[in-house]
Amino acid sequence: MPTSRRTPLTVAAATAALLLPLAACSSSSGSGASGDAQRLRVVMAFPPAQAMSPYGDDAVTLSRLAVIEGLTTLDRNGAAEPALATSWKQDNPTTWTFTLRDAVFQDGTKVDADAVVRSLTAAGKASPLPRVLSDTPLTATAAGPGTVRIVTKGEDPILPQRLANPSLTILSAGAYENGRANPAGHATGPFTLTGVKGAVSATLERNADYWGGKAKAPGVDVTFAADGTARANALRTKTVDVAEYVPIAQASLLGDSYVHEFPSARTNGLSLNTGRGVFADPAMRAAAREAIDSKALVDGVYEGRADTAKGLLGPGIPWAAGKRTAPTGRTPAASPEEVAKTKKIVLATYTNRPELPEVATLVQQQLEKRGFTVEQVVRDYAQMEADALAGTYDAFIQARNTLLDTADPVSYLASDFTCDGSFNISQLCDKDVDAAVDKAASLRATDARQGAGMTAEAAVLGADALVPLVHERFVQGYDDARVEGVALDPMERTLITADTHVG
Repeated sequence: MPTSRRTPLTVAAATAALLLPLAACSSSSGSGASGDAQRLRVVMAFPPAQAMSPYGDDAVTLSRLAVIEGLTTLDRNGAAEPALATSWKQDNPTTWTFTLRDAVFQDGTKVDADAVVRSLTAAGKASPLPRVLSDTPLTATAAGPGTVRIVTKGEDPILPQRLANPSLTILSAGAYENGRANPAGHATGPFTLTGVKGAVSATLERNADYWGGKAKAPGVDVTFAADGTARANALRTKTVDVAEYVPIAQASLLGDSYVHEFPSARTNGLSLNTGRGVFADPAMRAAAREAIDSKALVDGVYEGRADTAKGLLGPGIPWAAGKRTAPTGRTPAASPEEVAKTKKIVLATYTNRPELPEVATLVQQQLEKRGFTVEQVVRDYAQMEADALAGTYDAFIQARNTLLDTADPVSYLASDFTCDGSFNISQLCDKDVDAAVDKAASLRATDARQGAGMTAEAAVLGADALVPLVHERFVQGYDDARVEGVALDPMERTLITADTHVG
């Protein structure tokens, strides 16, 4: 069974693997040489899982590294702001018109309506379909050289927020070859992706033609390290300037000047496979829920740097607590004696978030105390996502940002818990849940939409498709006496920006 803590040898090996690509960059010459003291050195937690395709989770990495942009962006409250579109208006319930900014792609070609139409059409045809489009197909057409008309299948009051999703990035014509989208040199952000070495490293150079002005750093040398201790050690030894997602266990060792903690919209949950196996029985799911002790996880794993789970939406969404209603339609839990008669369950999680393997060990103990027999599987996320989505595991622990797709929790509920949801790890297909999510999605007024969203949350919790474990707080690592302009974004869209630089 995989263990949740690394041995000293494992940590040393992981750190050596991290330092190797950085050392190689330092010894190189010309473009991309990290010997330039003004270049940023960043270590990211998630290695590319889809060869930097914008249609999966790699899009978030590209967004966090300021490589890609969409028509809109989001402010800290989740409201849409101009990006490649300077303005927009709703013509009727399903039709919107967007006016484009005067900008060029990193390859020198112009951002125009044809480019936007091409990019949005390609996203809609991608397989698998980006989560952000799972509940709202859209059609884009050119209404003029600098104007785009977008029509949604049904009324979509949050379309401007939806278009800020990293998977809906706008790329130049040169990005599209052989059915793939390659953002390297074809995006519009302040940094250009110029090189990727598999799951090991990437190189970014300043985009001199960025419409928002030149980035303060000349470039960024990126390494990927799933091992959180390796990331913290690289920061401690000053091998990197910025370390993404510092492990809780390392935070106190680094010291306050390196540790930047802030609330998030991320909920860590135990997805239960409702489609097959032990947890196809709602009574067994209820028994698993009753076995979980959230406070023990907060105290034992997160050292108090997290919040006990109250629902799917945590304190990173301030309005949620005041609108929360009790779960509906719950089945009584199976007794410990009934649980003990079931076959072994497979509990899986991933290493990229360093607390999750330790969470899995405590959750395993809590489930076994209830009578379950548990086998644990822990690997890198890139090796697990396809199996998780296919329902291979009985239970899957994941850290999910509930605002990542559209800054609207209703979209998260649709993608994760409806019959046609594209990120439905729990395999849930429940008519009451679908009806509640559909109702919330149809509402335009903010207060009414939020209230209906919490009604949908109650239906999901009532089905016990996911057991909330904790609400995370983010910890990003950098020396605030030396590095300026790092974005501390609860929605995780941004990290490195045009303003990020070594002081």
